[in-house]
Amino acid sequence: MRHRKGFNHLGRTNTHRKAMLSNMASSLILQKRITTTTAKAKALRSYIEPLITKSKNDTTHSRRVVFSYLRNKYALSELFREISPKVIQRPGGYTRILKTGNRLGDNAEMCIIELVDYNENMLDDKPAKGKSTRRRRGSGKKKTGEASAATAVAAGTEDATPAETAEEKEAGEENAETEVQEESKGEAKTSEEKPETEVKEEPEAEKKATEGKAEAKEKEEKKEGDKAADKEEDKKE
Repeated sequence: MRHRKGFNHLGRTNTHRKAMLSNMASSLILQKRITTTTAKAKALRSYIEPLITKSKNDTTHSRRVVFSYLRNKYALSELFREISPKVIQRPGGYTRILKTGNRLGDNAEMCIIELVDYNENMLDDKPAKGKSTRRRRGSGKKKTGEASAATAVAAGTEDATPAETAEEKEAGEENAETEVQEESKGEAKTSEEKPETEVKEEPEAEKKATEGKAEAKEKEEKKEGDKAADKEEDKKE
C-alpha cells in the first residue's frame, strides 16, 4: 500500500527509479530540454530543482552532494559553471513543462521539459519592465468629451452648443480645403509660366547666333576683297 506517499513510483524499483532520474537530470542539464512522458517530467522536476538550488553555493561540499545524485562529472561542471550563474537571481521554478499530446503507440501523455532561462523565444516575448501595455478605445474619447461639455453647460462657462461646435469644425475644414486648392492652383500657374519664358528665350538665342554668323561672313568677304586688291596692285607695278 502507498498510504501517504508523496511521489510517483513510476512502476519501478527504488534503485531503477533513482538511476533513471539521475540519467534524465544529467541529460536535461547538458541538452537544456528533453522530451519524455508527463509523469516522468513531474518526477524529474522535483528531483532536479533542489540540485539547481544547491549549485548556487559553489563549494566543495555542494559539488560532492550534487555529484552523489547526478553521477556525471560533465553535467556537474555544466551545472556549476554555466547554469548556476544564470539562475542566481531566480527564487525557484527553474524548469517548464510543455505538453505535446499523446504518444501513438500506447497513448501516453507526452511533454517537453526545459530550463526556463534557456528558451530564448519565450524570454523575448516578455514585455520590458516599466512600460505599460494598456490600450484605449476611441469611444472613450467621445465619452470624456460629452461629459466635459455637460459639466461646462451646467456651470454656465460655455456659450456654444455641441451643434455649433460641430458647425465650426466643418467650416474650418472647408477653409483648409480651399487653401489647399488655391496653393495647388498657384503651383500650376508657376509651372505653366516657366515653359513660356523658355520658349521666348530660345528664338533670341537663335537670332544672336545668326547675326554672329553674318558678321563673320562679311569680315571674311572684306578680307578676300582686300587680298584681291593687293594682288592687282602688285601686278600693275
